[in-house]
Amino acid sequence: MTAMIRVETLSKTYVLHTQGGVSIPVFADADLEVAGGECVTLHGPSGSGKSTLLRCLYGNCKPDAGAIRVRHDGAEVDIAAADPRDVLAVRKHTMGYVSQFLRAIPRVPALDVVAEPLRAVGVPAETARGRAAELLARLRIPERLWALAPATFSGGEQQRVNIARGFAAGHPILLLDEPTASLDARNRAVVIELIEEAKAAGTALVGVFHDDEVREAVSTRIFSMLG
Repeated sequence: MTAMIRVETLSKTYVLHTQGGVSIPVFADADLEVAGGECVTLHGPSGSGKSTLLRCLYGNCKPDAGAIRVRHDGAEVDIAAADPRDVLAVRKHTMGYVSQFLRAIPRVPALDVVAEPLRAVGVPAETARGRAAELLARLRIPERLWALAPATFSGGEQQRVNIARGFAAGHPILLLDEPTASLDARNRAVVIELIEEAKAAGTALVGVFHDDEVREAVSTRIFSMLG
């Protein structure tokens, strides 16, 4: 299948300006391709750069060298060099991201938080909320909470809202940063189902999974990152 992501000789070093300019190499000359229908897992010890690589793919963290070519709207966009407006367009239409933490607008109901990525691309409100309701129900968020702001929820409930939001729009690319870290076994099983459904639909996924069972269940292949 066509590569949806092509990472070429990507390097990243953090410079601690408050510590006298100390440099901390994160990774160097990383090469990675991810096609539709794959779930590639980033694996390595703490500090090996897994989450940093995900943030680079999403455009939240700028690499020092290399390219991140993402298939978007029939062409390739180099996220590492793209104009911020182009990065936002890629996020809106092509690339979703599930982080470990929910960053929702205060006072917005959970149902609308999940529906927002669909509304952003022109899906009618009723349809978007219907998809949001389906995902929240699958992830066992009680219906009585749907009209409340997620800021009032427990950590596990917030994470499930976050996951629902990430999967709602059906982006062709989806980045997952430890999505099951705060979930119990039943909800981890639902996330595994959602990932398998996304793979079957042709989504290209890149993930970091703390849980060995989840990693083994969803990974098409492992991309090792050495600390």
